[in-house]
Amino acid sequence: MATMQCDIVSVSESLYSGTVKMLIAKGIDGEIGVLANHTPLVTLLQPGPIRVVLENDAEEIVYVSGGILEIQPHVVTVLADTAIRASNLDEVAILQAKKHAEQLLENQKSDLDSAAALASLSEIAGQLETIRKIKNRSM
Repeated sequence: MATMQCDIVSVSESLYSGTVKMLIAKGIDGEIGVLANHTPLVTLLQPGPIRVVLENDAEEIVYVSGGILEIQPHVVTVLADTAIRASNLDEVAILQAKKHAEQLLENQKSDLDSAAALASLSEIAGQLETIRKIKNRSM
């Protein structure tokens, strides 16, 4: 299988840079799989996991809170707002944040409170989906 260069970077750090067989991400219109020689494309990313299949068929899973996916025939680049290796996500803290956001939504005092709570819940859903993917992979 052909390979391509992959770079996953956030505002604060570079999480991955290397050669990969495939990348799977959650674009604005749904999940997208990228192989070498893919048609050039730029799309927005939804919060959720990015799966990277390495040359040795191992998988790396990274959570992104959103950002941009740029695809060129031999290079795929993820420019994320926030990116965290799935193994570094804290499920207990995420579930506490979910409970807090749900309480904010129930006790909303303004449209701003509601929008902030909904944005937080979207990010939390993406983090929980990432944790599920890494748990399913290890089973």
